[in-house]
Amino acid sequence: MSASTTHLDVQQIGARVESASAPFRQLHDQVHRVVVGQDGLLHGMMIGLLANGHLLIEGVPGLAKTTAVACLAEGIHTRFQRIQFTPDLLPADLIGTLVYQPSDGQFVVKKGPIFSNIILADEINRAPAKVQSALLEAMQERQVTIGKDTFPLEAPFLVLATQ
Repeated sequence: MSASTTHLDVQQIGARVESASAPFRQLHDQVHRVVVGQDGLLHGMMIGLLANGHLLIEGVPGLAKTTAVACLAEGIHTRFQRIQFTPDLLPADLIGTLVYQPSDGQFVVKKGPIFSNIILADEINRAPAKVQSALLEAMQERQVTIGKDTFPLEAPFLVLATQ
C-alpha cells in the first residue's frame, strides 16, 4: 500500500466521522444555547446517548440538570419524564400496574412513567430498594413486566439519575 493510498483512506475516514458526528454537534449546540456552563454534563449526556447507556449525575440543586435533560429529549424529539424518587414510592408508581375495569370485568395495563424515552430519576438514593431494583431491571433489560405481560422499552431509552 502506498503512502498516498493510506493518506486518502485517512481522509475518507475523517470525512465519514465528520459527517456522522454533525447531528450530535447540532444537538449539543441546541442544548448548550439553553444550559450554559455545564459542559461536563452535556458531554456526558451525549456519550450516554451515543453509547446507549445511562448516567448518574451528581451535583448541588440548581445546576439545570432537569432543564438539560428536558432539552436533550426535545432535541431528539422523544418523550421525557422526570420521576421524583421518595421513600414512599412503589414499583407500580414507576413501571405501571394492572387496573380493573368494572365495565367489562377485565384488567388493563396502565403503563408508568418508565415508558418514556428519556428518564430523569431524581434523587434515586431516596427510593426504597424495591423501586431501585425495578428501575435497574428496566435499565439493564430494557423491558418491563406488568402482571404476566412483558413490554419492551422503546429506543432510545436513557436514564439519567441524580442523588
